Amino acid sequence: MSGFEKRKRKQRVDELIQSQAGALDRFISSNKQNESSNLNEEQEILVNEEQEIVGNEGQENLGNEGQENLGNQEHKESSERVDESGHEGMDNDSQNEDMSFERGVRNIDDPSNWDKIDQKFIDFIVERGPLKRDKVNFPMDNAGRRFSCFHYIRRLSNGEKQDRRWLVYSNASDKVFCFCCKLFKQDENKTMLATSGLNDWHNLAQRLKSHEASNEHIFGMSKWIESEIRLRLNETIDKSVEDQIKKEKVHWKGVLERIIEAVKTLAKNNLAFRGDNEKIYQKNNGIFLSIIEMMAKHDPTMREHLRRISNGEIHYHYLGHNIQNELIQMLANEVKSAMIRRIKDAKYFAVILDCTPDISHMEQMSLVIRCVDVSTTTIQVEEFFLQFLKVEDTTGSGLFEELEEGLVTLQLDIGDCRGQGYDNGSNMKGKRKGVQKRLLDKNPRAFYMPCGCHSLNLVLCDMANSCNKAISFFGVLQRI
Repeated sequence: MSGFEKRKRKQRVDELIQSQAGALDRFISSNKQNESSNLNEEQEILVNEEQEIVGNEGQENLGNEGQENLGNQEHKESSERVDESGHEGMDNDSQNEDMSFERGVRNIDDPSNWDKIDQKFIDFIVERGPLKRDKVNFPMDNAGRRFSCFHYIRRLSNGEKQDRRWLVYSNASDKVFCFCCKLFKQDENKTMLATSGLNDWHNLAQRLKSHEASNEHIFGMSKWIESEIRLRLNETIDKSVEDQIKKEKVHWKGVLERIIEAVKTLAKNNLAFRGDNEKIYQKNNGIFLSIIEMMAKHDPTMREHLRRISNGEIHYHYLGHNIQNELIQMLANEVKSAMIRRIKDAKYFAVILDCTPDISHMEQMSLVIRCVDVSTTTIQVEEFFLQFLKVEDTTGSGLFEELEEGLVTLQLDIGDCRGQGYDNGSNMKGKRKGVQKRLLDKNPRAFYMPCGCHSLNLVLCDMANSCNKAISFFGVLQRI
């Protein structure tokens, strides 16, 4: 945009901001105007509302789609001016959390998902405690109102403040709930805070005040406190059953830890897992089951586990080939994620490709990423093999499409590629249709370097063919 257009846009935004002067009176009642302790929080809420109003009015004044994009940009710049003038100390974490704030995410901490619950779930939620969402710009309703963290605190007439620990906000439904009434509600308790949630933001303060004095809330608070004390002292009604469940948890956790260690050991050494059969205490049942049997001789956890299997007490023993493959895949994904994190920390990288047919004559392309590893104290250049890419089209176009799709799958930006290395095949190093040319068209900074090993091999072949003694020497070796 030209300088005149920028000045005109700035003037229009300033006029919109000036038109909002005095808007604070719409959100503050007369009995709160003299409370200076609440003024800062209300001003912070108002600034966020003014930012959204400015963006909405700017979009309505512009009219068409291109001007709507300009209005969004003006909204962003006007928000930055408001932040720079009056809220320079705003926490960056609050802004990041606001950007990542999504409505409708299902999780166990959201009270809108507590419709069908049992006693085990209630005990689990009570142990976790209520989850409060603060430092979040909550979404606005059709009337331009929203929930505020201001309601998390109860202000008494004598000036004291009490934490409304029971008040929980649901980001899935944009409503507030009573933590204790939602979990321990009686059949006759039909209040919105205990059932479907409350989103009457205009009258929320009065509704919360009346709810705190209700008999239903007092009953729920007493049940909540009683349950917390019993769980803290480990003295619930079904204590013996819970003790048995905890012992089973510890047992199965120990079993899985030992199975995972066995899988890691075999995978690290590139050893075969299975043999002729998959039954314990039989011959040729594979290295994996042999390691499990060896563990059972010295470890009481695995000894108890194999005893249950032999006596038929359990059906799911987690020693079959399906769980082995699943654990191998999970470990492989974790290793790949760690390598990708290192590559992203380094930012810039180079790609190394090579194709080879497998036993079924299917062409596979190995993808290797070379980067500077800055995650360790000793910074060094590392090469990470990430995966095999199945190739059906071996032309330069087909190979480049597979490379590009592989980088997108790994969430690596092709614009950060600073090098590429291939063999001397025409489909790889071609100046017009090769992979290196197509990658240079996408990213001119991806410098191409032919593979040194392939180049050395070609030099040795030419050298051997130019000397009769060398031809005789390598011919004898070939016949041998």
